[in-house]
Amino acid sequence: MDITTVGIIGAGTMGNGIAQACAVSGINVVMVDISDAAVAKGIATVSGSLDRLLKKEKITADDKAAAMARIQGSTSYDDLKGAQLVIEAATESYDLKVKILKQLDGLLAPEVLVASNTSSISITKLAAVTTRPDRFIGMHFFNPVPMMALVEIIRGLQTSDATHAAVHAMATALGKTPITVKNAPGFVVNRILVPMINEAFFVLAEGLATPEDIDAGMKLGCNQPIGPLALADMVGLDVCLAVMEVYLSEFGDSKYRACPLLKEMVAAGRLGRKTGQGVYTY
Repeated sequence: MDITTVGIIGAGTMGNGIAQACAVSGINVVMVDISDAAVAKGIATVSGSLDRLLKKEKITADDKAAAMARIQGSTSYDDLKGAQLVIEAATESYDLKVKILKQLDGLLAPEVLVASNTSSISITKLAAVTTRPDRFIGMHFFNPVPMMALVEIIRGLQTSDATHAAVHAMATALGKTPITVKNAPGFVVNRILVPMINEAFFVLAEGLATPEDIDAGMKLGCNQPIGPLALADMVGLDVCLAVMEVYLSEFGDSKYRACPLLKEMVAAGRLGRKTGQGVYTY
């Protein structure tokens, strides 16, 4: 299947990042959100991001103009009808995603592919609520989308080989490196990453080293660009805790128990950068 137009639901951080990646790669985009203000903000974010690339001489003014011309903003799902692939990039809520998917079912032609950019919700479970489970797939982009090369392509139990092949090819056309993952809580990257962050909190709680030395150890010893505690502050300690709690309930394995210190810090409202205080002070 030739994907020339992509619909994106959600003009927030992930949605506008995916829109930029598509538009820069020559794919037309219809980006839908609930209000004109949300759509305008998403388009302005893409424009600002391209301006930074222009300043660094990574793109030309003509490249920017061409990319912006490929993005159509809308508040109407009807405008998604011309897309061959629609990517849902709404807030991480199962009920909201189900509502969106059911709306799309009544609107899109049967052959249109639908993907979710979820980072935690079961693709198999989401596929089951649609009338096109074989044409449903996960496309987990990483933030910031224009900079991050990885896309996790998650196959639900029902996802067809043809759907996987088309989406894999499209991710490659965006200049991304796709990895294929079976459906399971946390998929691959977060399944490894969040327990590692949790373990860093155990090390901190046991007083084995200072936060600065723990982060320096992982940066210098494992070649990570940012230490796990600084990363936790960036992601949000509440998000890290919520993910650990999902793993514990889904896998039923005590190795996924959240560190008591992480729970304490969340209870205190020290959630990281967004509150000005987490492991570090901002």
